[in-house]
Amino acid sequence: MGGVTVASIFEVEQARALERAEAVLRVLDLKARNAGISYASHPVGAIPADAREIICASARLHDLTIVTQPQSDHDSYDNIVPQEILFRAGGPVLFMPYTFHGAFSAKRIGIFWDGSRLAARALHDAMPLLRKADTLTVITITGPDAIPAKGSTDHLVRYLATSGVPAKVMSVPASRSIVKAVLRSVAADERLDLVVAGGYSHAWMKKTLGRLPRDMFQMMSVPVLMSH
Repeated sequence: MGGVTVASIFEVEQARALERAEAVLRVLDLKARNAGISYASHPVGAIPADAREIICASARLHDLTIVTQPQSDHDSYDNIVPQEILFRAGGPVLFMPYTFHGAFSAKRIGIFWDGSRLAARALHDAMPLLRKADTLTVITITGPDAIPAKGSTDHLVRYLATSGVPAKVMSVPASRSIVKAVLRSVAADERLDLVVAGGYSHAWMKKTLGRLPRDMFQMMSVPVLMSH
């Protein structure tokens, strides 16, 4: 009888969840139509593991996937799915802070750069936004892991200049005790609308912050576009 009761409760909760999803999609449909945005969507009703497979497969056929920033103080499967999408989508993922309100803007963009393949992947995936930005700030970490000479920040700035958007460089000291606070300060001082970063690419962040992107989410209060 216990199993029957649990199954019944699960079915009721699943139905309620689908109702909430469909209500959200109706709002999305209205706003997208008003903004003239082309999109595709559908509610997913499945157990978490199956839902993850469906969502990741769908993400591979879209230009950009937008997800909510995981909440570190919540033990929920919803915190796992966004990172799974990052690793398995094959394209850029835009993580929106759960505290974010208002219209999204990408006029002032920060680029986390360490010269790695994944940082370059994020850079190229974000290029449509970078070309339309008003200002770009290249953020790099001073530490023992040297950036390859041909992938230096100087070379990056010259490359970005070909898109008609000048960029400046800011170096952040790689100290576990202050790097999180410094990066938050950079985002605030530069009034960044968006941060671009390679998913799990930055060796300095692994050493000083721990797991990425989990700690990236905890330290940033602006949208983050990541690629893996």
